[in-house]
Amino acid sequence: MTHRLPLGLPFAAALLATTLLAAPALADTDFPPAITVTGEATVSAPPDQAQIDAGVTTDAKTAREAAEANNVTMGKVLAALKAAGIAEKDAQTSRLSLQPQFANRTPSSPNTPPSIVGYHASNRVTIKLHDVSKVASTIDVLVGAGANDIGGLNFSIAESSKLLDDAREKAIADARRKAEIYAKAAGVTLGAPLSISEFGAAPAPMYRAKMATAGFAAPTPVAQGEETLSVNVTVSWSIKEK
Repeated sequence: MTHRLPLGLPFAAALLATTLLAAPALADTDFPPAITVTGEATVSAPPDQAQIDAGVTTDAKTAREAAEANNVTMGKVLAALKAAGIAEKDAQTSRLSLQPQFANRTPSSPNTPPSIVGYHASNRVTIKLHDVSKVASTIDVLVGAGANDIGGLNFSIAESSKLLDDAREKAIADARRKAEIYAKAAGVTLGAPLSISEFGAAPAPMYRAKMATAGFAAPTPVAQGEETLSVNVTVSWSIKEK
């Protein structure tokens, strides 16, 4: 008895053989020999600008009394900032709130709805300083005018992109140094970079200080320190045998 193969089988077998023969060449093209390393670099510089978060909080029996008292004090704070040379564009309201204050429930009546015993008004402003030497004096101006909640102090670098570019060059140099070590140990020659990807190109967390809400009896001491910016790059370098 004669067994006949399906007509499509020889073509399918030929196609499969062609695919298998071409697979190694395709793999070599898509995945050339390479060494992949990560280069790192950091640069530091003193900050040249600062941001202060300050505000006025007021408590009163009624919402109207709390809001009016808060408005009066905050008006004095803004006027004091202007008199100190702070431009209007550098002082921006960041939060404004008026909330009721409730009495605590007693153990004897846990299901009784809490009653309102007063109101809490808050008005916060963010001040940007282009001269870090004025940080301490600005805080003193705020407190002297009636600000009773200095919530945070941030230092930063205005032209951080220039420092980051310097860090990028150093990170690439660090990646090449590491790749050359691996290439020498593996007995291969380092070629051109195949891909470069960057991550972490941002300033390190800015210095933040939680300030006391009470008035300062003496000039406020402030340490600005330095800002550190870091860059990490991942580079794949082509390699070939010596």
